[in-house]
Amino acid sequence: MTAATQFQYKNEVLHAEDTSLLHLAKKFGTPLYVYSLQALKDAWKSYEEGMQGRDVLICYGMKANSNLAILNQFHKMGAGFDIVSGGELARVIAAGGEPSKVVFSGVGKQSWEIRDALEAGVKCFNVESEGELERISRIAYELGKTAPVSLRVNPDVDAKTHPYISTGLKENKFGIDIQHAKDVYLKALKLPNLKITGIDCHIGSQITELAPYKDALKKLIKLIKKLEGLGIKMQHIDLGGGLGIRYTNEQTLAPAQLLDMIFTTLDANNLGHLQLVLEPGRSLVGNAGVLLTRVEYIKSNEAKNFAVVDAAMNDLLRPTLYDAWHGIQTVIKHPESSKQETYDVVGPICESGDWLAKDRSLHIKPGDLLAVMSAGAYAFSMASQYNSRPRAAEVMVRGNKADVIRKRENIQGLFINEQTLD
Repeated sequence: MTAATQFQYKNEVLHAEDTSLLHLAKKFGTPLYVYSLQALKDAWKSYEEGMQGRDVLICYGMKANSNLAILNQFHKMGAGFDIVSGGELARVIAAGGEPSKVVFSGVGKQSWEIRDALEAGVKCFNVESEGELERISRIAYELGKTAPVSLRVNPDVDAKTHPYISTGLKENKFGIDIQHAKDVYLKALKLPNLKITGIDCHIGSQITELAPYKDALKKLIKLIKKLEGLGIKMQHIDLGGGLGIRYTNEQTLAPAQLLDMIFTTLDANNLGHLQLVLEPGRSLVGNAGVLLTRVEYIKSNEAKNFAVVDAAMNDLLRPTLYDAWHGIQTVIKHPESSKQETYDVVGPICESGDWLAKDRSLHIKPGDLLAVMSAGAYAFSMASQYNSRPRAAEVMVRGNKADVIRKRENIQGLFINEQTLD
């Protein structure tokens, strides 16, 4: 997925759609997360173009960004949701989403979460262990309900991505070993109050090649054929999410490329009747947001120049956690001939790992505004209050209008639920 086109310079000022980021910073303060509704719609449309009337359910991987306004917009567009916690299920319901279009993933589902999901009527549990399968069966029996289940199979496929976001290798904690999956399906067949509805895998995130998906699909098809021979029929196949976006110069895949490959392969194996479920997250929201931040200080030593800004690792953890690269743009565009220096863009948190970008050529001074690009995914959703820093506000832009979709936290709110001892 290429970078969103909804963040462009107009009259030398960076805009989100038709709204000046300079104006937003003045009105709402910094740090500030800014999202473009049109960019969300454009990303969704790229998946719709690949569907072409096929039986596809796109379940937005909401761990990327779970703001209610964003969930509600995707619901209106027709999305289901991929959840990994009871809290995420509650968010889907609060945003108007349909539980019948929810797939529940995650390796550590607690009893209360399973109970809530059964009561809500989710589409499917993506089961990741035999223990989980037994727990779902027991709770479904207690509630007098039938639990729809799909096994999340670990196909041992290298997604060729960062090891922290690789999920399909046998050394990863996710899924059931594909060599053992047949036996677990047979067990599911015998346990009470379960209904086998599908098969699932998720091999990783920020994937930019078709080959890993092809490898995983080939292994799943072989297993499906084996299960069919045992009388176990599938209704859907879930290939997870993971399509990468362009942070810098990555060559990314269009959703249509992935969908065409999947259906061509399914049709060739007489499995075109299966519903396809996909769980994209980053590719729907990643390039639909930026993090606005202001330069507080410029400092230098013999080794480095530092731009100390008011955003920090608690606002955007990816650079610290993954050594991730995010573009940095000045909100006011300077002439290309202007003198630039090389800076590390760092935050005020008391950690040497608190940085947003390293070795960037910038023409800046204290007080200038910067936009950290591609901050729609895994930015606010991974934010914290470390160093007792209130989390920033979130704003959604629609043309020349901007709405606060999450208020900025205040200092008193940091400890409202705490108390001292008598």
